Amino acid sequence: MSAAAIDAAAPETGRPSRSTTTGRAVGLLIAIAVLLFVMLASIAVGAKPIPLSGVLHALFSGQNTVNGVVVLDLRLPRTLLGVAVGAALAVAGVLMQALTRNPLADPGILGVNTGAAMAVVLAIWIWHLTDLTSYVWFAFLGAGVASVLVYLLGSRGRSGATPVRLALAGTAVGVVLSSVISMITLLNPRVFDQYRFWSVGSLAGPEMSIFWQVLGFILAGMLLAFALAGPLNALALGDETAAALGSSIGRTRVLGAVAIALLCGAGTSAAGPIGFIGLTVPHIARAITGPDHRWLIPYSMVLGPILLLGSDILGRVVARPGEIQVGIITAVVGAPVFIALVRRRRIPEL
Repeated sequence: MSAAAIDAAAPETGRPSRSTTTGRAVGLLIAIAVLLFVMLASIAVGAKPIPLSGVLHALFSGQNTVNGVVVLDLRLPRTLLGVAVGAALAVAGVLMQALTRNPLADPGILGVNTGAAMAVVLAIWIWHLTDLTSYVWFAFLGAGVASVLVYLLGSRGRSGATPVRLALAGTAVGVVLSSVISMITLLNPRVFDQYRFWSVGSLAGPEMSIFWQVLGFILAGMLLAFALAGPLNALALGDETAAALGSSIGRTRVLGAVAIALLCGAGTSAAGPIGFIGLTVPHIARAITGPDHRWLIPYSMVLGPILLLGSDILGRVVARPGEIQVGIITAVVGAPVFIALVRRRRIPEL
């Protein structure tokens, strides 16, 4: 069957009407406008408040003023990294929930976060690395190795890589790696002191080089995610129906796992294991768009940065002139939002 036919196999009754499509498109444009405003607010808010007019002047006039140095050297890299990481984690959450058919799946369920954390601990412990630009590659490598290991364990046997087997394999790998991490950090105070700042999840103090280092991997993961939108719609109808529609189930899961590794590995390595973005944002987007991944993925790509940057702004406001790490704020903000979604409507099976 043609790709267009598979693409049309969205798990919803009937084809969306023209008015529905228009409404979704308008909603996406509104979300993009909100994201742009949040980005400006992220640059403006801090220990030294800068008015929006000063932010715009600094962005277009360069480092000729004190505000220009603060904006271009400190806050712009932080904001861009927040956009990239928020989009990566949110889209990775969509892919995980679709591939595992588990509405509670997040970037931790396949062991990606734990794999990245394990690699960071080893980099600090064995090679005595102290700079994020040094061990960001270790974190990315650890996330990739953990993803491959989980897929290999989950695909053993005649049944192949079923959603339940992948979830169980990811949980098992995560528990084992977490135990090793705890052992190393508890026995080595130097490793613990350095690892704890990364492990809490933060956008503070990044260099622009970090953003450029992970951008290519995030873009590659996004392209894969968009390419899988149609096959994921078919897969949501069940393995037998997806196969009847001409969709390659094995290829979809392998490419989906690669996309998850790219997105989660890059996002986690750059900002640490930030929770609730990959879990909450897909449900918010699904409440707006329905289960069609052709809309669910772009909505999540926009809503993820809004939630992450909004949480980062809140952390800087409530603890001024200091700040609360964004990983803590996303947990405080994301948990009630997710509970409200659960109470409002039954979480659908995926």
